[in-house]
Order: sequence, then structure tokens, then C-alpha cells
Amino acid sequence: MSENARPAVLFVCVKNGGKSQMAAALMRQRAGDTVEVHSAGTKPGSALNAQSEESVVEVGASMGREHPKPIDPEVLARVDRVIVLGSEATVDPVPGMRAAIETWETDEPSERGIEGMERMRLVRDDIATRVEALYGELAGAAR
Repeated sequence: MSENARPAVLFVCVKNGGKSQMAAALMRQRAGDTVEVHSAGTKPGSALNAQSEESVVEVGASMGREHPKPIDPEVLARVDRVIVLGSEATVDPVPGMRAAIETWETDEPSERGIEGMERMRLVRDDIATRVEALYGELAGAAR
């Protein structure tokens, strides 16, 4: 576990504008200050995805004050979990890294012809289910 005695997690996707930001917002909502939450992109975009942001607001979470950012090697080295959302992003380990890199193959409703907010809500709900399970693991490890 991280040095400050609370578990730390880094969520990663390519642009850090959608899925990784959604996962971070949902984890912050679920865990409060009991988990240190970070998100980053392998090739950060210039803005958050507005539909991603709207979809988490619908369930009471927030991406407020967030913006796309690159992976910080120091954060990558010290977190307890690294979660890559989707298969497009790849994260290379850094020296001294403690966490294994785990990939969540998230639901992609657009492959079934589902677009817009309906798509985003399905993506959000898939990520929320996974975040809830991860929080259970992290909270159990913190005891």
C-alpha cells in the first residue's frame, strides 16, 4: 500500500478525457478520501469529453477541476493499482513500480450501434460496476 496508509489508484486511457476520468470521478465519489485517486492519458487530449462529464454528473459524481494530463512517472511508480481502460492505451512500467498493470476491456456500445448519451450511460454503468469491485478490494487491503 502507498506510504500514506491509504491505497492509491491510477486510471489510464488514451486521451484522459473520457473513460479514465469517469473511473476517477466514480472512485472519488465512492471512496471519498479513503483512496488516493489519479487519472492520466497516454496521449492526452485537450479537453474532457462533455458527454462523459454529463453522465457522471447524472449519478452525483464530478469531473470538476479535472483536465487531460499525461502519466506522471512518480505517480505510476508509487500507486497500488494501475487500471488501463480499453485496449488502445498501453502503459510501460517504470523502475521501482509496485503495481501490476491491469486492463479493463470496457463495454463499447457503439459496436452495437448505440451512440450519444445512451452509449455514455452504458459505458459509465460498466465502469461504475468495476470501480465498486475495485473499491471493495482496496478497502479490504487497507484494513
